[in-house]
Amino acid sequence: MKKLLKNGFVINVFTGEIEKANVLIDEDKIIGVGDYYTDTDADVVDDIEGKYICPGFIDGHIHIESSFLTPCEFARVCVPHGTTAVIADCHEIANVCGNDGINYMIEASKGLPLDVYFAIPSCVPATDFDEAGARLEAKDIEPFYSNPRVVGLGEVMNYVGVVFGDQKVLDKVNSALSHNLTVNGHAPLLSGRELDKYVSAGIRDDHETTSVEEAQERIRKGQRVMIRQGTAARNLESLLPLFDDPWASRCLLVSDDKHPAELVANGHIDEIIRLAVRSGKSAITGIKMVTIQAAEHFGLKNIGAVAPSYKADLVVLDNLDTLNVCKVYKNGNKVAENGKALDFETPEVDARLDSVVRNSFHINEIKKEDFIINASGKKSCRVIELIINQLITNELITEIDFDTNNGIDISRDILKLAVLERHNNTGHIGLGFVNGISMEYGAIAASVSHDSHNLIVIGTNEDDMVVVANRIRELGGGMVAANNGQIYAEMPLPIAGIMTDAPAHIAAQQNEQVRKSVYDLGADDHAAPFMTMAFVSLPVIPHLKMTTNGLFDVDKFELVSLFV
Repeated sequence: MKKLLKNGFVINVFTGEIEKANVLIDEDKIIGVGDYYTDTDADVVDDIEGKYICPGFIDGHIHIESSFLTPCEFARVCVPHGTTAVIADCHEIANVCGNDGINYMIEASKGLPLDVYFAIPSCVPATDFDEAGARLEAKDIEPFYSNPRVVGLGEVMNYVGVVFGDQKVLDKVNSALSHNLTVNGHAPLLSGRELDKYVSAGIRDDHETTSVEEAQERIRKGQRVMIRQGTAARNLESLLPLFDDPWASRCLLVSDDKHPAELVANGHIDEIIRLAVRSGKSAITGIKMVTIQAAEHFGLKNIGAVAPSYKADLVVLDNLDTLNVCKVYKNGNKVAENGKALDFETPEVDARLDSVVRNSFHINEIKKEDFIINASGKKSCRVIELIINQLITNELITEIDFDTNNGIDISRDILKLAVLERHNNTGHIGLGFVNGISMEYGAIAASVSHDSHNLIVIGTNEDDMVVVANRIRELGGGMVAANNGQIYAEMPLPIAGIMTDAPAHIAAQQNEQVRKSVYDLGADDHAAPFMTMAFVSLPVIPHLKMTTNGLFDVDKFELVSLFV
């Protein structure tokens, strides 16, 4: 059946031109673009009424699990915002459940009105210093490369291993390259000779750039830069100069990690373009970054343009200022209109896989003594200093008085931090201190702590730390805030301890409640306290992090003592 979208203004992503034209579709493919097509050429006619037609948006780097939503619910939220494809790196659930987690995501995303392509996780765990729920080597992930929805190897976070020639890391990279797949990068602040080694290994992009100078060096060396604007890391503002020539053609826009409350309230990829436009940048440049440039980077054939032979994944916008999405077409069929997704079936998932991901929490009941640091008197200590809207942390060296509140000093914003292993019940607990949350009361905890997703807790006292930690244990995963022994807010995450089975609007409400609960506990109005906390345990982003085995100096790539 042929369909005609008439009276639209087509955005040409090859030339940047806007032309008044009709779009003729046969089944799932565009077969013509021009004002010479009329109603008589089609079986069905949809009058676009002078609005803009552009290709469906592609998020070139996202962890769906970090939306806390199942792929089905993620699609319900994002498709109405014009997203018709994502490149999903499912290393979050892979770190909890291994290959079973990857297979769960593949099955749970089939047949959606959203193409979910996969970059198979390269770092499970992220480093050998992590304690994850699984360990995947090159031979474990290679079978996935035969799946047509697999387009790449996920972000190679172990950049130290690449630079210094770790054979296990290089085996994964070389295996992916031998299958003609794209290898994603993750190498914050890497430069000069070390960056040359990293790029020489065949790693073609990076989403961890935070400055224009860093991005320009990568582009000059042949990488593509993914400009990230998510819930925790918001790099768009500092990278806005990349929207200008000669840099723009080598850039993509990605979300990486985005919480459901923000997805529901603000949108997805459309919001990133909208923010750029508000800063004076071209909407068409942004659209090119999330369509043809993303498709070509990942080798997606006949996707990302409004042109003959291309897939009929289309977005109708009412203007290029607010980028309000009016309609979305997937494979030539209307799948969303006026901000609402049309009905679609939920994919069926193998019962065994479903059982595996719903039984991932293995840890004994937590007691107050688990959070006590055996020290007395005043000692010089390393403290993790958080940076608002950044995943990078600093090392703060300061004097801690262990004779008062076991080192906790609310007046100086020195709070207790713990990361507890929860996959294999090892009993390992990393203890230390964090600065930058600014809580005055209670405690918060989450089983979302990248990338191994152990149980992370921050508190103003050990009693409330026990309450939140044990509540998450009871829930089988989640995010919890408490004060004086009472739960303030919680978000259950029963799927691998990192995703909910609730509808998106319920997840968004719970997400907003736990987010605001930290402000009720006296915290400053950070962009995302729970999201920021989740990255405190990721030992591949500079400079100081906490693992289940203690503090980790990312620059030295080694465990370090709490005491200086």
